[in-house]
Formats: sequence, structure tokens, C-alpha cells
Amino acid sequence: MKTYDLIVIGAGIVGAACAEAAASEGLRVAIVEPGPIGGGSTAAAMGHLVAMDDDPAELALSAYSLRLWDSYCELAEAEFSRCGTLWVARNDLEMARLPAKIARLQAAGLQARAVDAQELYLREPELVPGLAGGMLAPAEAVVYPPRMARHLVARACANGAQLFAGRRAVALAGDGVGLDDGSRLSGPVLVATGCALPQLLPELPMRSRKGQLVITDRYPALVRHQLLELGYADSAHGDADSSVAFNVQPRPTGQLLIGSSREFDATDRAVSGPLLRRMLERAFAFLPMLRDLQAIRVWTGLRPATPDGRPYLGAVPERGNVWVAAGHEGLGVTTALGSARLLMDLMLGRATAIEPAPYAPARVAA
Repeated sequence: MKTYDLIVIGAGIVGAACAEAAASEGLRVAIVEPGPIGGGSTAAAMGHLVAMDDDPAELALSAYSLRLWDSYCELAEAEFSRCGTLWVARNDLEMARLPAKIARLQAAGLQARAVDAQELYLREPELVPGLAGGMLAPAEAVVYPPRMARHLVARACANGAQLFAGRRAVALAGDGVGLDDGSRLSGPVLVATGCALPQLLPELPMRSRKGQLVITDRYPALVRHQLLELGYADSAHGDADSSVAFNVQPRPTGQLLIGSSREFDATDRAVSGPLLRRMLERAFAFLPMLRDLQAIRVWTGLRPATPDGRPYLGAVPERGNVWVAAGHEGLGVTTALGSARLLMDLMLGRATAIEPAPYAPARVAA
């Protein structure tokens, strides 16, 4: 039985970031991943590096992680594009919400400012006429999550980590984990399996939230910023069975990635036709020219959502040497690097850059 300082189960963007951070600390790391690296939720993520400010803990983790992402801005594998984010306001009532939003972001050390209707249309002339303005977050960016996950795993392996590709963790033991081929690995365990978390840690509630994405053919410069409606957070944080919001992203390839939808408790990855139509109609309402573009692919993914919307980051109560990093829902890409650093500091007994209590798994038991 092989012994490690940390066994990371799951090589999506969060698990990959944790493995890379641990290996860079000199720990002996094992990575267990049954499918493609960067598959699962990571492969169905838009890759938007964005600060969400509706919850103070979510904002703290996002802001911390965004600063860490800056070190990858020149990495070819990341397909990093600092396109900025334009939050679009439909009317004066939504514009009135912006000062408080901007103040929260600026207090977290992030750039944000209001734009009036004239500047909005100078920046994005294809938007539907009659919008009131919006908010620009100029430093925000997009990356390609699957390639970034593979890069992080490759870095971990270059620092001595061992990848158990095609192997599935089937049971946690007091001193490690059992794999589906009958072998066992010994050492502290970090579970980063997203929606599959309850299979190993049933005491931590997790719901799957299906999302759908559409990508177009190449239409360079039609859209220049990541575009979201100001009501996006209402969809992301709401508890409706299904919801849609306007979200369009320009890819460095010239393609446009269109979201977003959320559907609770869906267990299959089939495209939900009626919800897809709702999502596209929402996008067309803000960007009418999308109707004339050619879509080349539609796909879905399952996002792991905790009851309070915050990820589980930390030691699992009543389980010695078992840690967890899961439940990031739609912010796994943004917060992967910060989550990994926070966990490494906790594991190694160091001071943390942000307060860890809001993400502690113990809050569920409490």
C-alpha cells in the first residue's frame, strides 16, 4: 500500500488546483481521476473569472482568487483573455443598484465603475436599443477551464505527484482510500469530486444543478466584453427549479459562448429543449443579432451546489484526515486557485489570507 502526504480525489479545476498547490509545497501527492482531466463540471464551465458580490464570503473568495489568476495571464494553455465584464442595466431602477455594487467590489480591492448608455453602446453597439447603462469590471477575464485543469495536473506531476488515471475512489478508510481495482492508498484525503461528493461523503448535502451552453461559429469582434444582465445573480442564487439569465462571452477564437441556464436536481446530461429555448430567447432579447448566427454545438454540465451556496472547504467533522473542496456551483473556475491556497494554509497550520469559517464543512453539522 502506497503512502502519500495528500490523496486528491477528482481532477476537475478545483482538484487540479489543490493537487498543484500541494505538490508545490513539497508534499507527496496522489491524484485519483476516473475520467478525463478537466472533465465533468469543468468541461461545461464558461471559464469566466468574475467577482460575485451578493454574499460577503463569496466575494472574499472570488477577490482572493482573482488576484492569484493574474499569474497565469501570459500562459498559452489557459487561453486567458482579459476582455472585462459589462453588467448590463435595462432601466433606471437597475442603474440605481450599481453604486452599492461598485462600492462592495472596490472595498474588496477590485476595479469597477458605472457606464452610461452612451458608453455602453460605444463598447457594445450590437446590444438592443433602449438599455440604461451598466457597470464595467475591466480587469475580469476568461480562460479555457479544461486546458487549465490539465496544465495544473501536469505541473503537479512535474513536482512529483502521481496520477492514478482511470481509477475511481470507492471507499474512504481511516487511513486513506480504496480504489476500484482493489488497491489502497494511505494518507490524508482531499475529496474534490463535485456533484459526486455524496458517494464518499454522504453527510455533506449536495444538489446537482444542470446548465446548458451554446457555442457559435467564428464571428470575430461582434462582442468585445463578457456580457451579463444585472439580474444574473438572482438566477445564480435563486432556488427556483429552473431559471435563465443573459450571459454571452467572446472567446479568443472569435466564437461566442452563450449561457446561462440552471436546472435543479437534473441527473442526466441531455439537452433540455424548452429550457434551452428560454435561455436563447433571453439572450436574443439583449443581443438580437444572435438570431442570425450559426450555432455549432450545444452541451450541458452538472454544477455542484451546497444548501447555502458556499463551497465546502476544510476538514470534514468526525473523519480523521479527510478534507473537502467541493460545491462551488458556477464559481469553481474563478475560485479554484483561492480555494487551493486556503486549504493548503489550513492543512499546514498557517495563517489564512481570508477567514475560512464561512466555508467550513462543520457549518452543516452545526
